[in-house]
Amino acid sequence: MSLLHTFLPEHQFSEQHHIRVNAAPGRVLDVVSQLDVSDFPLARLFLHLRAIPARIAAAMGKPSARRIDAGFGLHDFTVLGRDGDREFALGLVGRFWESDGGLVHVEASPFRTFSEPDIAKLVMTFVAESDGTGTLLTTRTCVHCSGTAARRHFTPYWVLIRIPSGLIRRMMLHRIKQAAEAHDAPLPRPE
Repeated sequence: MSLLHTFLPEHQFSEQHHIRVNAAPGRVLDVVSQLDVSDFPLARLFLHLRAIPARIAAAMGKPSARRIDAGFGLHDFTVLGRDGDREFALGLVGRFWESDGGLVHVEASPFRTFSEPDIAKLVMTFVAESDGTGTLLTTRTCVHCSGTAARRHFTPYWVLIRIPSGLIRRMMLHRIKQAAEAHDAPLPRPE
């Protein structure tokens, strides 16, 4: 059973991207597990734009508990697990459509069964499949909304962020490819 199915057996929204990498699946997933997107200029721009509603709310005297800014990244996700050299999964829970992102911290062990009204759960997986001379790396992002209200709120948000989010995931795939194919280079280490 895949990690995606283990942690998010049902979902209403999904998108995937893939790239071919001239490296072994294990090396590719090692790079994935240490990826940092904070230095992607386009990602910083999208996150800056994403933070505008929270800044407006704060200027109007409605400070939020958490503001999404350029520091938002994969470190905000929960590492759900790794299945050997085949799959790596990350999760995120929240009311993403809220101006502050509405993130709720949930550890890996209760992630699958975590349930709260009007909430969305997101799982992003990286699947590395050997194709004989390298690896086909696929990233898939799936979202499950806990009820009608969450789905009603999340749908326009998904429409708005799907293209920029997809661009960021494609940039991630290219960065993974570059790092994994640099055989003599050490793996990037998170700071």
